[in-house]
Amino acid sequence: MGSGFPIRGILGSMTDTVPAFLNVAHSLSGKRWQARPYDERLAWGLAQGRGLPEIVGRVLAARGVTEEVCDGFLNPTLKALLPDPSRFKDMDAAAARIARAIQEGEPVAVFGDYDVDGATSAAVMRRFFRAVGADIRVYVPDRMKEGYGPNAPALLRLKAEGVRLVVTVDCGVSAFAALEAAAEAGLDVVVLDHHAAEPRLPPAVALVNPNRLDEDGTYRTLCAAGVTFLTIVAINRALRAAGFYQAQGRAEPNLLDWLDLVALGTVCDVVPLTGLNRALVAQGLKVMARRSNPGLAALADIAGVKDKPDAYHAGYVLGPRVNAGGRVGASDLGARLLSTDDPIEAMELAQKLEAHNAERRAVEQGVLDDALAKLDKHADELAELVFVAGEGWHPGVIGIVASRLKERYSRPTCVIALEQGADGKVIGKASGRSVRGVDLGAAVIAARQEGLLLAGGGHRMAAGFTVAGDKMADLQAFLTGRVAEQVAAAPLVPTLELDGALAVGAANSTLVGTLDKLGPFGTGNAEPRFAITDARVVRADVVGANHVRCILQGNDGARLKAIAFRALDSDLGKALLMGRGSPFHVAGILRIDRWNGTEGVQLLIDDAAPAQTM
Repeated sequence: MGSGFPIRGILGSMTDTVPAFLNVAHSLSGKRWQARPYDERLAWGLAQGRGLPEIVGRVLAARGVTEEVCDGFLNPTLKALLPDPSRFKDMDAAAARIARAIQEGEPVAVFGDYDVDGATSAAVMRRFFRAVGADIRVYVPDRMKEGYGPNAPALLRLKAEGVRLVVTVDCGVSAFAALEAAAEAGLDVVVLDHHAAEPRLPPAVALVNPNRLDEDGTYRTLCAAGVTFLTIVAINRALRAAGFYQAQGRAEPNLLDWLDLVALGTVCDVVPLTGLNRALVAQGLKVMARRSNPGLAALADIAGVKDKPDAYHAGYVLGPRVNAGGRVGASDLGARLLSTDDPIEAMELAQKLEAHNAERRAVEQGVLDDALAKLDKHADELAELVFVAGEGWHPGVIGIVASRLKERYSRPTCVIALEQGADGKVIGKASGRSVRGVDLGAAVIAARQEGLLLAGGGHRMAAGFTVAGDKMADLQAFLTGRVAEQVAAAPLVPTLELDGALAVGAANSTLVGTLDKLGPFGTGNAEPRFAITDARVVRADVVGANHVRCILQGNDGARLKAIAFRALDSDLGKALLMGRGSPFHVAGILRIDRWNGTEGVQLLIDDAAPAQTM
């Protein structure tokens, strides 16, 4: 049986109606540079009115920040942005049922997902239960044996063990068969989810999801941790109204204490950091800095996080380690780590996750190398959708591989791990990652409705599905067609958006400190990216396994440290290593660099182009 699928078609190219930024139409990474659009008058007004550098005003204006909302953007608060939970469909019913279970001491289980959003959601719910004098059992399905989301055998087993209410977090909206089985068995289920919903909903006591089709879409970008937080706000209110705390002689819990978990889930689920999400993360990072969660503190210590945590630490340092248990280890390790109050247990779990993360990196690299080998055979025939499959690929790492391939090819990507079932039939388990402008989740749901999938769902930027081997070719054609329809009017061209150009000497700690006030950064509020112009490489060497470290020097003699991660074997890395003395325009993100008690600035290189050819 073949393990790769051909990639057909060629994407259209961008017109030249808008000049490339710094005339870089084809960089060393094969990208066209373009300036992030902004209102020049607004930028000047924002900068002058608040005593900010002009380029910071430009960054604000480019992110849609106006005079009216600027102060709130720079200081996002939950007081201003947290909605009344009752605005969501079924929220009051969900809160009432869960509050009743707490009051009556019913056995309750939270059924989570094995990713960071699922782990943080389960941990938030469990911490709330403990804070009100109850407890809740956490059940996370085994990724390899059970797959994603609620399954009938697990729910029925929980029912047989005495559980009377199951709360699903980060899953459930598409679990029709499982929830139908639970309903028939008399097991109450409350669904808290955020994935794309269909017109028909599965049976449940309540189904809270900002992406239900009968919601107005205002909060459609919430992740499951955000939905779970709003739910405990509603449960807390219901308990208060019922006189629960007064009768118990118990003080109400401070729900804000768990915003560190909400922030972690929000960042790691790559939802836009705007509006309510921005406030949840901004306030949650403050809580995270207090190190009050033993699990997060242990994980930070093992990962060597010494600085004040920011969205980068959440998304690229802590998050992957929490994820590692679900990818290549025990699926419930993340939820257990984040919900424990025992520092010794927390350190033991963190050490296990660190070991699993190292294993995950090795497995991931093997799958990535295999996928690239398959795709490179068709490099000149890339279609609108990258679709690649392989036997023996670990399902736990295909999501990360899909992200890497999406970055490499600037296209929506589906990576499928093929395995042979007990009946001898081939099954593919897949993860997909999308690009801006392509709703991959909707395409996957449409494929399931067409009968091409055994299971599947997702949201705009990510999706997952299970497909029978004999449906692979039809599925590829269907998904490629759906993606092609979405990009027909705006062909996918690899681009790099930049917020402006800086001389080497202008990339200083004062500017970086001011830019940090615009965080937290992430989807919807991209971290500012600049082109350092006419920078000569005065030193370049290899550090770690495949990173390229440089010293850049400007025409004024100023110097700047820089590093290009995972670039050794790329055209970018080779050019930097071989380009000593040559001028480059170097694009990337500026960060404060603390080392041995000193503080400077470092550029994290994304791309570069020879300056003399501009």
